[in-house]
Amino acid sequence: MSLSGILLVDKPKGPTSHDVVEVVRKKMNLRRVGHAGTLDPFATGLLVIGIGNATRILEYLMQHRKVYRVKMKLGLITDTFDITGRVEEERPCIATKEEIIQAVNSFVGTYVQIPPAYSAKKYKGERLYELARQGKIIRLPPRQVTIYKIEDIVVEDLTVSFIVETSPGTYVRSLCMDIGYKLGCGATALELRRLRVGPFQVEHAVDVYTASAEELSKRLIPMSKVLDFPKVWIKNEAREKVLNGVKLQVDDLLNYEHFEKEDVVQVFSGEELVCLARAERRSNFIETLLRQQRNEIVLKPLKVFKEN
Repeated sequence: MSLSGILLVDKPKGPTSHDVVEVVRKKMNLRRVGHAGTLDPFATGLLVIGIGNATRILEYLMQHRKVYRVKMKLGLITDTFDITGRVEEERPCIATKEEIIQAVNSFVGTYVQIPPAYSAKKYKGERLYELARQGKIIRLPPRQVTIYKIEDIVVEDLTVSFIVETSPGTYVRSLCMDIGYKLGCGATALELRRLRVGPFQVEHAVDVYTASAEELSKRLIPMSKVLDFPKVWIKNEAREKVLNGVKLQVDDLLNYEHFEKEDVVQVFSGEELVCLARAERRSNFIETLLRQQRNEIVLKPLKVFKEN
């Protein structure tokens, strides 16, 4: 059986997220490898990689909150919003330390952010940083983002560092620029490191450039331990039914956690995650169906995980 699972990678500065995926693909001699939540070449830190069937659950991991450590310089404006770009303007910054800290903290909450033109986001199939290198600057529409928390703010002259927790889709480089604009001087990110994606921490990540294929295999997190959707356990005889994409009925269930109608649930056969399913009934209603001996449909398979 082919490998499946989640690999936590500590991406170095320089490579693209796709470059890191290619390293994993070649080292482990696997075709099905992908990542959840791109890191720009400039950034370092936690990159969540899916292998085998786990590539099919990456979309759910992209919805997690992210935590970053960032260092920025006030009074410096570049075309990429980070230090790798072309300097467009330098302005004096006359704000006091207290005013800088106040400006940083003022962004906690929800606001409308303009994505940087130079980023790993795609436009018509091409990465924006590739288009920018060709001299084609694409301006994306503003989007609403949420800054949940900012802490550990350190101000040293014009250099400011802090740790920030964001909603998915937030650009920390844009946040730096927005803070700079609020202070009237602009700002550019000097360093950016992703520390956490949901429950996953960079402390548990591996350097794929130095690790062996055997070590990477050992570091895989099983799919059964990755998602936080409600769990349902089915009878042994229902396993083939699931693998063929057939809807599950009351009599197929062995045990279950609480879930609501329309929830995504994890379906287990023993300890094996065999599929993700959409609930067509509330779990509280199952007892009623049992009492009335109504063997009705409860779950509709969404993603079935057959052996590769």
